[in-house]
Amino acid sequence: MGPPAQPRTGVAALSPRYQVGAAVALAAVAVAACVHLGMVFLSLAPANTVTKQHGKAIEDWVYPEFEQNWKLFAPNPLQQNIAVQVRAEVRTKDGDLRTTGWRDLSARDGAAIDGNLVPSHTQQNELRRAWDFLAATHGTDNRPVGLRGALSETYMRRIVVMRLYREDAIGLQGVVQRVQVRSRTTNVRPPVWSREQFSGKPVYRVLPWWTVTADEASGGVA
Repeated sequence: MGPPAQPRTGVAALSPRYQVGAAVALAAVAVAACVHLGMVFLSLAPANTVTKQHGKAIEDWVYPEFEQNWKLFAPNPLQQNIAVQVRAEVRTKDGDLRTTGWRDLSARDGAAIDGNLVPSHTQQNELRRAWDFLAATHGTDNRPVGLRGALSETYMRRIVVMRLYREDAIGLQGVVQRVQVRSRTTNVRPPVWSREQFSGKPVYRVLPWWTVTADEASGGVA
């Protein structure tokens, strides 16, 4: 008698039907990975025939979930601090309109991160990336450029309304009718040994008032 047959392990131990299913699943994962890598590559590559013909499909795949950029490797890193602030026009329970003061949402995120060994992705990036998205899709007149500009406004508006209701208890005071967002940009102080000229005066970019939708006004985005 010959040596006893070795027991099958792994995929070989499955029945033929399950082996086919495993092969199909593996092939699907491989195809999805290749498509994703190809889309990301094309989004970063210089303009070419493929990106000109299929640019919309590439953007729909990459943005906003898989956006890539090279700021980490920039030879001249950002030298400014940008804070996002918001104020609201609130209809009180008495029927009066009241305008709140400016709330510094970036400062609140910074306070939540300071001393936190494991800060959340939302605390670190949600507001910052929303502002970057909005600034990149708006002209110098603060008007949206194309459909992505309108999308960035909706995204930013929902974030600030959600935070007003959640962090400022606006719902107890009344209903938010409109919101206005602005950025406060200050230069990072250069090192003491640098001869670079430095201005500590903040620069503001004030956006127009945005009307809040009914769902957002009722706290539906919280």
